[in-house]
Amino acid sequence: MANAASGMAVHDDCKLKFLELKAKRTYRFIVYKIEEKQKQVIVEKLGEPTSSYEDFTASLPADECRYAVYDFDYVTEENCQKSRIIFIAWSPDTSKVRNKMIYASSKDSFKRELDGIQVELQATDPTEMGLDVIRSRST
Repeated sequence: MANAASGMAVHDDCKLKFLELKAKRTYRFIVYKIEEKQKQVIVEKLGEPTSSYEDFTASLPADECRYAVYDFDYVTEENCQKSRIIFIAWSPDTSKVRNKMIYASSKDSFKRELDGIQVELQATDPTEMGLDVIRSRST
């Protein structure tokens, strides 16, 4: 397990599932959670390749922070099929201050473990990570 700057370890499964998403497109999204008692980042939820963006946003808790990766498919103006891997730091306003601080202090070192992230978003409410925002940041 890799060690993050905040003292949070990163479970090997986090990187393995990310590599499967990136290389094999086995998943549409991955939601990661910090397990405070074990002091490590773990995989909380995996989205099937057929999952929609609505399925993804519904899997994020309304009052707790999470990290997430979403494989976003889109078509360019030249009519080319493209894909971007989006990293989202989900930190809702309603989450506890301690929760926000732990996620904020661990984010950069955790993100470094996931090689291949193309776009990063920080979101405190669903409007900050709407499909329109992701589309504008990806193209």
